Amino acid sequence: MQYFVGLDRLRESHMIQRGILLDILDRQALHPLFQPIMDLHHGEIIGYEGLIRGPIGSELHLPQALFRAAERTELLVRLEMLCIYTVMTQFIQAVLPGRLFVNISPFALLAGALSDPLLKDLIGEHSELNGRVVFEITEGSPQMDNESVVAGLMTLRERGFKIALDDLGEGFSSLRLWSDVRPDFVKLDKHFVTGIDKDPVKLQFVRSLKQIAEKSNAIIIAEGIEHRAELLILKEMGICLGQGYFIGRPVVHPESRPSAAAQACLDEALISANPWSKMVLQRGRQARLLLTEVPTVTVQTASEDALKILLANPELNVLPVLDGKVPVGLLNRTMVDKFSHGYVRDLYSRKSCTVFMEKTPLIVDVEMPVVALSQLVLMQGQKRFADGFILVREGAYVGVGSNFALMQEMTKLQIQEARYANPLTMLPGNVPVNEQIELLLGNGQNFCACYVDLDWFKPFNDVFGYSRGDELIKLTANVLINHADKDIDFVGHIGGDDFFVLFQSPDWEPRCQAILQAFDNAVQSYLQHENLGDGCYVAEDRRGNRAEYNFPTLSIGAVPVGRNQYRECHEIAAAATEVKKAAKKISGSSFYVDRRAMPLSQARVLAAA
Repeated sequence: MQYFVGLDRLRESHMIQRGILLDILDRQALHPLFQPIMDLHHGEIIGYEGLIRGPIGSELHLPQALFRAAERTELLVRLEMLCIYTVMTQFIQAVLPGRLFVNISPFALLAGALSDPLLKDLIGEHSELNGRVVFEITEGSPQMDNESVVAGLMTLRERGFKIALDDLGEGFSSLRLWSDVRPDFVKLDKHFVTGIDKDPVKLQFVRSLKQIAEKSNAIIIAEGIEHRAELLILKEMGICLGQGYFIGRPVVHPESRPSAAAQACLDEALISANPWSKMVLQRGRQARLLLTEVPTVTVQTASEDALKILLANPELNVLPVLDGKVPVGLLNRTMVDKFSHGYVRDLYSRKSCTVFMEKTPLIVDVEMPVVALSQLVLMQGQKRFADGFILVREGAYVGVGSNFALMQEMTKLQIQEARYANPLTMLPGNVPVNEQIELLLGNGQNFCACYVDLDWFKPFNDVFGYSRGDELIKLTANVLINHADKDIDFVGHIGGDDFFVLFQSPDWEPRCQAILQAFDNAVQSYLQHENLGDGCYVAEDRRGNRAEYNFPTLSIGAVPVGRNQYRECHEIAAAATEVKKAAKKISGSSFYVDRRAMPLSQARVLAAA
């Protein structure tokens, strides 16, 4: 009885929603918003995506609720048609430049939503939008006939419309559509953009899709860019277009320029300062180094024949299963155990070996960096660790790799990276600092190279012990990190009490002043906490004579670097060393700017208050 009561309430709810939705459709009470799509390299707005909201205050105001109600009440085609009409009409009235990206589902496309008389003048041959409309195809139902969808999209293309695949990566059918339709644009799902500056797997995923896009003549649009660090990484990867709150929010009357923050990233040609992303994008060893050739079988191979191969090769842990050149599964040595039971041999010996294969093995491209591959392996879990992974090139099988070999390679890489990082602060050392300088120089970027050095550190370390000396080094590192912009400023520890900061932040000068003040305050607090005194202390010098020493202060030598001013990192390092020496001649914590590297009127000596 309760079941039928619940069913009646559900029907009543759907009827109420249908009534609300019909009223919205009859009154054409939809409200369009437009979100800019930006060229990530030139800062130009190339077009806008048209979005829809229901009436303000209505339970169907948000698009999720609006379209969910349309699906439940079988009004989806009518709703999508009205959405397209509303977006196109407002786009024309607002005289917005560039392309208009309009969403349409495969269901609405095949159901004839674009054939409605209301759209005749808007999408006809003489429309003001002729040649400017891009239809974004959203993820379709798994039950939809792919051939029909492809035919519908080809018809749109013949009529002069551009095609975009929306939310790539959200489902699998869009990947097949990409192969069949060869769209003009491919929009990456927000999931793969959010936090890409912190996730090597997402970074590699997007890079792989970019490679596919280049070969299929598609343009990638990264959706959901909400932070500067995400924009910088995507730009550095060569992604052409992007959209998201960091660039511009969806509004009724959008600007023809990106947000000030996004524009600043482009105007200043900023480069990401994330060390691990450069390891993935540039220095990372690739999976092809782990490639091993092993026997293979096909989907037609009988189970008994596959078993014979495993038995004849005791060292063989896995046996890839191919369909043509494409890997579809993996047989492992558990097959031997299963065939030890007589009834299994009797039932399956002549059947296809696919009965026993692992149907979802880890398959990766030979060009994938081992850093990203190791993350994928960890996500797979311990259960399938022994199976390793299959290596492909452009989708075709080339070999296998073992996770043991991967862990060995990762250990080598970590040892190599550890050589380039300071063990006390874990900040990048000389090699990464030089690489970042070369990258900035190659990009023609204006930046400021600051040599940061502790004064009076050696006597402090000798008198109070290396443990307190280490604490002071770590205190200095924390001060520098806290006053640098983590997205664009690079902080390195080049040895002992020497640090190197590469500022892309235009306000590097007040940041340096703030560093000096923060350092002095932090040292004073530390001395009081440790009861080490105040101002100065008396200790024996190297000759055994008693001498008075100041507690450590900080010197910063700054070298502003303009375009074409220096050719290589060693020239900048030499100039910074000279300027640092000048800073150390000044009493107390001090900041010295290179007079030769900037106009004389700006060159000056600054001391901490």
